[in-house]
Amino acid sequence: MENIQGKVIIITGASSGIGEAAAKMLAQHGAKVVLAARREERLHTIVDEIKQAGGEAASVKADVASAEDMQQLAKFALAVYGRIDVLVNNAGVMPSSRMNELRVTEWDQMIDVNIKGVLYGIAAVLPAMREQRSGHIINLSSTSGYQVSPTSAIYAATKFAVRAISEGLRLEESATSNIRSTVIAPGLTKTELFDSITSPEVQAIAGQISGLGISPNSIARAIAFAINEPDDTLISEIMVRPTALA
Repeated sequence: MENIQGKVIIITGASSGIGEAAAKMLAQHGAKVVLAARREERLHTIVDEIKQAGGEAASVKADVASAEDMQQLAKFALAVYGRIDVLVNNAGVMPSSRMNELRVTEWDQMIDVNIKGVLYGIAAVLPAMREQRSGHIINLSSTSGYQVSPTSAIYAATKFAVRAISEGLRLEESATSNIRSTVIAPGLTKTELFDSITSPEVQAIAGQISGLGISPNSIARAIAFAINEPDDTLISEIMVRPTALA
């Protein structure tokens, strides 16, 4: 993992799950990680754990649905470390339901976090990456970004959008600015993603399959793999899912 050593890596949604696992794993391999999430106390705990293990980490309370928060996050990373090498757009929500339940507020939440949050993250780091003529933006999609199922229409739409945004970024920036764009698409993973579900039907489904989820560390390893590849190698997409649900 020599290509991770010394890189400045921003990770959103870093207070639990995949974000937390990625932060700890990347710090273990010598990255300087900047953790962002809304739960400030939880971030402080994770930063302390990373430092106690010999890693380097800092944190910023930030809501990815706020363009201003994401700009401040990027400014913080630049002020502390002088550059931004990688952004891991990990934050996401999944309050899935059937469309006829008309949970419009939850639709808005998914669009704000899963799509706008990705765009706001890109907007915050892209100028610095273009100026230094290097960088890597990793966007977390989902297996739902490739196939729609009943109750997942809106969530899947947001994750299809993440793939489109990532591909557009790759086409526009890789050859001209040496900025890599990668999509990581997790299948069922043991995270807090199910906690946002309010639909009784989807809660019942989640209860039946949640035990089949894989560890967030499996997704963290995929993120680390993409970052560690040499700068002339771009990993466009990685899908990782449970063997039991393949």
